[in-house]
Amino acid sequence: MRILAILAALTLCAAQYMVWVYAPAEQTMGAVQKIFYYHLPMSWWAMISFTCVFIGSIAYLRTGAARWDRFAGAAAELGVLFAALSLATGMLWGRAAWNVWWTWDPRLTTSLVMWFVYAAYLALRGAPLGEARRARACAVLGVVAFLDVPLVFYSARLWRSIHPAVIGAKGGGMEPEMWHAMFVCIAGFGLLWLALLLARVRLLAASAELEARAAYGAEGL
Repeated sequence: MRILAILAALTLCAAQYMVWVYAPAEQTMGAVQKIFYYHLPMSWWAMISFTCVFIGSIAYLRTGAARWDRFAGAAAELGVLFAALSLATGMLWGRAAWNVWWTWDPRLTTSLVMWFVYAAYLALRGAPLGEARRARACAVLGVVAFLDVPLVFYSARLWRSIHPAVIGAKGGGMEPEMWHAMFVCIAGFGLLWLALLLARVRLLAASAELEARAAYGAEGL
């Protein structure tokens, strides 16, 4: 985990250089376009987080192992954080590109719905239910909520959208240097995401162990 954190810090530092020095400015938007180098990676890692919630939820329903519930919970926390940052950076970029902070574009709308659904998932994790009952309810919601994730990904292609579909045409209208900077940003945020995920899973495991010991001690008394 420490190695991942160090690698994430170094990669993100390299990403700053590539974003602000190496990659050329976009002709129309200029420096504002560089928000894109943060917006897209956070969007991707948010959806990867929610995919992990889906996998962890299915694994918990099949095995009943608490480690999968903790894995899904940690991934959901990171997903909600990264999705919120993605929405915030998207609003800043949209204000410069479209002259509005928000528009009910299909990509934006489905992304907002996704954020609300997984925020509700986190609220459910804190509900005063029995541990097994809460974990099972969260696992069911984690499976159902995933339906919105591919919808977000394909929304710009399924409906008429002003949101740019970056993945598609060769090059996506970007210079090679822009893609190099983007890949480094994706890698940097990915390493940070993995380090945070491992740290949160360990913290949840330690918290569960402390609660179990406290309960055992109370029963002994």
